[in-house]
Amino acid sequence: MTGLVNYSKDARSVELRELPVPEIGEEDVLFSVQAVGVCGSDLHQYMGTQSWPVNFPVVLGHEFAGIVAKSGSRVRGFKEGDRVVSETAAVLPSDSAFIRQGLYNLDPKRAGFGYGVNGAMAPFVRVPARCLHHVPNSLALEKAALTEPCCVAFNAVCVNSRIRPGDTVAVIGPGPIGLLCALMAKLAGAGHLVVVGIPVDAGRLEVARKIGAETILGAQSENIQEWVKDFGDGYGLDLVIDAAGVSASLKLALDIVRPAGQITKVGWGPQPLNFSLDPLVQKAVTLQGSFSHNWPIWEKVISLLASRRIDLDLVLNRVSPLDEWHEAFEEMHAGRIVKAVLKP
Repeated sequence: MTGLVNYSKDARSVELRELPVPEIGEEDVLFSVQAVGVCGSDLHQYMGTQSWPVNFPVVLGHEFAGIVAKSGSRVRGFKEGDRVVSETAAVLPSDSAFIRQGLYNLDPKRAGFGYGVNGAMAPFVRVPARCLHHVPNSLALEKAALTEPCCVAFNAVCVNSRIRPGDTVAVIGPGPIGLLCALMAKLAGAGHLVVVGIPVDAGRLEVARKIGAETILGAQSENIQEWVKDFGDGYGLDLVIDAAGVSASLKLALDIVRPAGQITKVGWGPQPLNFSLDPLVQKAVTLQGSFSHNWPIWEKVISLLASRRIDLDLVLNRVSPLDEWHEAFEEMHAGRIVKAVLKP
C-alpha cells in the first residue's frame, strides 16, 4: 500500500512510500481509511515547525473515517463492514491514573496517530478497538473524518470554557480550529461573536462571517483594542479563545478580555511570551488550556454532525485523492482553503 510518510525533522520531508499492510492484534481492527483530514499539526510536521516529539519515519494523519476491514479475536461491538471513526490516543500506559478519570487524553505518556505511531494517510491503519466510534449512515465519511477537529473545538469552547447564552466571545486565529471554535461558540449561545485575524486571513475571515460572526477584525489592520473599548460597556469581552498560539495572540487576549473574564488557549506555539502577565492578575482573569478530547465528547460531536447542528459545508473546501496531497497541503498552508480531506 502507499502511505504519506514524514521521514525527518527537515522542512518538507514528506513523501509517498510503499508500505506493508499493518498486522493487527487481538484487540485491534484493521481500519480501511476512506477519508482523512489534513490538520494544522500535519502542516507543522510538513514544515518542520512542530513543538512535539515525532517518531520518524511516521505515516501522517489522525483525522480519519472509514470501514472496519478486519477485527481482532477479542474485539466486541465492532465488526467487518462497520462505518467508524477513530480517536487519536493510539498508545496509552495501562497503569494510567488519567484513564481512571476518563482524562486519558491528558496522560503525558500518550502517543497519537501521525506522530507517535503510523497514522491514517494510507489505505489501512491499525487501530485499537477502544478508539472506535460508530458513524451513522446519515453522516458522509468525508465529514465524519473531521470529527476529531470538531472535538478539539467542542472541548475548548463547550467543556473547558465558561460560556453562557448571550456572552460576548472573541476567537483569535481563523484557522480550521479557530473557525470550528467560532461555530461551537454560536452553538453554545454566544451573543456577539468576534473573529480576529490578520490581513492574510481575509478569505478565512469571510468564512467566519458566514458561520455567524457579527464582527470580523484584522483583515484591514484595524486597531482591535480600540474597537473593543468602543464596544458595549467598554470593559472587554466575556471569553477570548486563543486559537492562534503565537505570543502576540495571548497578549491581545489579555488586552481585550473583560475583568473576571476567561481566556481559553487551544492554539500551540513554542515562542516565549516576552510580556508581563500582570494584566492576568489585575483583571482576575481565568486562563484555561484545552487539549484534545475524550470518549463522551466524541459521542456528542458525532450526534451533532449527523443531525447537521454542526454544519461543515463552509469549512470543508477540498476532497482529493491521496496522490494530490502536496497541492492540498500547500493550499491549506497558504490559507487559500480552510480544510482538505484526502481519500487513500
